[in-house]
Amino acid sequence: MLGFPFVGIILFMVLALLFVMFRVLREYERGVIFMLGRFYKIKGPGLIIVIPVLQQMVKVDLRTIVMDVPTQDVISRDNVSVQVNAVIYFRVVDPERAIVQVENFLEATSQLSQTTLRSVLGQHELDDMLAERERLNADIQNILDKQTEAWGIKVANVEIKHVDLNETMVRALAKQAEAERERRAKVIHAMGEAEAAEKLAEAAKVLSAQDQAIQLRYLQTLVEIAGDKSSTLVFPVPIDLLDKLRS
Repeated sequence: MLGFPFVGIILFMVLALLFVMFRVLREYERGVIFMLGRFYKIKGPGLIIVIPVLQQMVKVDLRTIVMDVPTQDVISRDNVSVQVNAVIYFRVVDPERAIVQVENFLEATSQLSQTTLRSVLGQHELDDMLAERERLNADIQNILDKQTEAWGIKVANVEIKHVDLNETMVRALAKQAEAERERRAKVIHAMGEAEAAEKLAEAAKVLSAQDQAIQLRYLQTLVEIAGDKSSTLVFPVPIDLLDKLRS
């Protein structure tokens, strides 16, 4: 007959075995089960059974992961040195491949994001980095998504957060912007002068065609001069008299 201590030990081992066998996985978790080192199946969510010694489980989180890409030194196509950082949003869609195909999918995705960010931005000029971020975000996202597909990872979005320039480049860009504003102001002024000259030419044609129009314009000028507070004296001379003198 077995003694009480021995029964107690067996009971304790059975309880410990049951405690180890039964696992509870949340709705967003999956368990990758290996049977004697070989992939067996995906289990979860809810209550699952893992046979000790024979089976091992690796837990995988299926929620979207937000990962900061550390600041990267990038040289643009027009040889401008900038510092760029970004954030990527991705999630595991195939737990088996995320565990079997890569040692650490989080570290692998982080390193791939850094190299892709430098590679893509290095092919564009500084103006593109500042003005076309949406297109660059889409390009980086597409490249990452294709390369991480083999790891069972879906890259949902990429956002470039900051493009930092050194002080020398900031001053150079400020001068460039000021020169551009001056250029536009001169162009607008020249266009105004050209339009005004065109209108004056049209007015001259109308006035030269009608003698009465010249006289009306002459009288209007006299009224404007008389309205000013000045010591100028104006003696109006009829235009008909001038025509007679010329004849």
